[in-house]
This record gives sequence, C-alpha cells and structure tokens, in this order.
Amino acid sequence: MVFTGGNTNDYAQFTAVMETTRVPRLGPGRPRVRPDHVLGDKGYSSTAIRAWLRRRGIGHTIPERADQAGNRHRGGSRVCRPPAFDKQVYKQRNVVERCFNRLKQWRGIATRYDKTAQSYEAAVTLAS
Repeated sequence: MVFTGGNTNDYAQFTAVMETTRVPRLGPGRPRVRPDHVLGDKGYSSTAIRAWLRRRGIGHTIPERADQAGNRHRGGSRVCRPPAFDKQVYKQRNVVERCFNRLKQWRGIATRYDKTAQSYEAAVTLAS
C-alpha cells in the first residue's frame, strides 16, 4: 500500500506502488519483486506505463481510454497499433473492485476520520 493525498491520480503513483509490491512464493524463499501480470483500469492507460511494464518483462491487461483511441485513429498509419487487450483476463479485475467496494463500506475509511497516515494505514489493514 502506498498512501497519498486524495487529489493524487493513479498514474502518478504507479511506479511507487509497483516498486513496493512483493509477490509471495508458494514454497520457501523470499518474495518476488516482479509480478507476472498486471491488471489495471483505464486510469493506468498510458504509453509511459506500458513501456515501463514492457521494459521489466511484466505482462499487462489495461483497457485503452476513448481519447487515446481517437488520437490513434486520427494519426492514420503513422501511429502505432492498438495495445493488446484480453477481455477474458480483464474480467478477473472484478475481485479488486469488489475489495475496494468492501473497504469503502467502512465509514471510517470512506470519510478518512484518521488524522495521520499511520493510523489510516492501520484501519485499512484491519478492514482488509
């Protein structure tokens, strides 16, 4: 978890979140620092994020925003092809959305009564 101000967009914090991510192994050993695949919503749809994931060899399923598709279509043949998108894999994202929905049902988290980031992180951890 990475906590920021309420007005910070998802795009700006993507690399910070990915660098703190640890994927536990099934057997013994330290956790991996690189996931196999990332499922993101349209807030993470950018060429910079896609390039960052590609450089690290991480697969991704991120839908393209309508304005990006429109810009690509206006560019004609000189603009790159659309990013790959698998609808069947993206359907697994509902687990994440349901988790966010469950967290927001807790009034203290939804309205952020906690004054410090440390106590807010503790509340989110308890609710999780």
